[in-house]
Amino acid sequence: MKYCDGTHVALGDRVRLWESMFGTIVCSIDDDEYTPEFSRADWGHVGHGVVIKADDGQIFHYEEPDEDLELLVSAVTPRLQDIA
Repeated sequence: MKYCDGTHVALGDRVRLWESMFGTIVCSIDDDEYTPEFSRADWGHVGHGVVIKADDGQIFHYEEPDEDLELLVSAVTPRLQDIA
């Protein structure tokens, strides 16, 4: 999945879900990446998208990019050729 700006969603990204709701990507089902707390066995059945754990503990599953979903801090270190 990608954010609305075209940036790839990655496991561990810090995001804003809406104005005062923040969280972390804990599953990228599309990329088959999971955290120990949110395993493939528990979440792989949803088919596609990402799972976000909000700072207040709520869990959200996004199947498609949402215009309010905003990347704050990427968990992916850019490769040199990507920033050159």
